[in-house]
Amino acid sequence: MMVKKLGWTLLGALLIAGAGEAQERRVPYWASIATGDALLRTGPERTYPATWRYRRRDLPVQVVQVYGNWRRIREQDGTEGWMLATLLSATRTAVVTGDAPAEMHADPSTGSGLNWRAEPGVVGRISKCESDWCLFDVGGKRGYIQIEHIYGVDPGEVVE
Repeated sequence: MMVKKLGWTLLGALLIAGAGEAQERRVPYWASIATGDALLRTGPERTYPATWRYRRRDLPVQVVQVYGNWRRIREQDGTEGWMLATLLSATRTAVVTGDAPAEMHADPSTGSGLNWRAEPGVVGRISKCESDWCLFDVGGKRGYIQIEHIYGVDPGEVVE
């Protein structure tokens, strides 16, 4: 019985250590809003007033500071504030920017076939980012988009 108890204590300590390591990411880094109801606050506690309520899941944000289980985030328009880490996801997403639809190509080249056009404000998941192109998936409609037309990835960044 003593061995079991020590085993569970060791397992618990390893799980806690693993969770702590997962939170240790170098800022700034990209994340997305994980829920359809998330509050942005003026400070890193629930006692600080909320300035925004996000009702749109998967919006990309940049984490610029970490304080305990709070993250200071920056959104597309430059607005910054604090959000609980549990309201954020590591899922990589992006939002189409600009004034005109962005082209989504079959391959990462302007010479490849055109699959879709995405309106400004459309949010999708990104992967395979390299050489200033990302594979952009909006509800199963996929194509490569130039990163100059999206917010959620840094120039030159490689995303697997």
